[in-house]
Amino acid sequence: MYLQCSPRCCHALLVQVIEASSSPVGNEQISSIGRGLCVLLGISLEDTQRELEHMVRKILNLRVFEDESGKHWSKSVMDKQYEVLCVSQFTLQCILKGNKPDYHMAMPTEQAECFYNNFLEQLRKAYKPELIKDGKFGAYMQVHIQNDGPVTIELESPAATVDPKQLTKLEKQQQRKEKTRTKVPSESSRERNAPRNKDDPSASSGAEGDVSSEREP
Repeated sequence: MYLQCSPRCCHALLVQVIEASSSPVGNEQISSIGRGLCVLLGISLEDTQRELEHMVRKILNLRVFEDESGKHWSKSVMDKQYEVLCVSQFTLQCILKGNKPDYHMAMPTEQAECFYNNFLEQLRKAYKPELIKDGKFGAYMQVHIQNDGPVTIELESPAATVDPKQLTKLEKQQQRKEKTRTKVPSESSRERNAPRNKDDPSASSGAEGDVSSEREP
């Protein structure tokens, strides 16, 4: 059975950081930022340009930083001129099959790489290119995040659609529960099924109207 909290769509975790960096295992660090956002992005099979544009807009305009007076939730990463580190993370599209992660809803690698590069390009066009950093797509990486707050925001695109397989499985599960649900016997059925006392004069030993076979002399 697949367990799914919500329909799969373009999915991102935004982490407010003091600093963050990414590097392929065994290699030197390739990207790092100071104050800003670390964006972990999971791309689904059904994502389109519409979902991409929505995520870019939200990431750059989400008010998670404080203003000059110290008021929280007042400024965006663009308002503060902070940096953004992006990391492609297909595991955000995880669906559990028992205790085993299943990633059939994640976009295939070749298609996802094109989508991710387009995502970075749109971020740079909408903001300042030098403030948008990224890791290495498809590489096994170590990502170091110094969470500030801690503040972690979950974002999903609004065009989420239900996985038909998931819906079918949930419907079948519900039907099985309904079939196996214990039914409370009615009052009349309890009376019919109740054992009769052999001393009860009203108890019949045969069909109604049965009479003794003995005849009067």
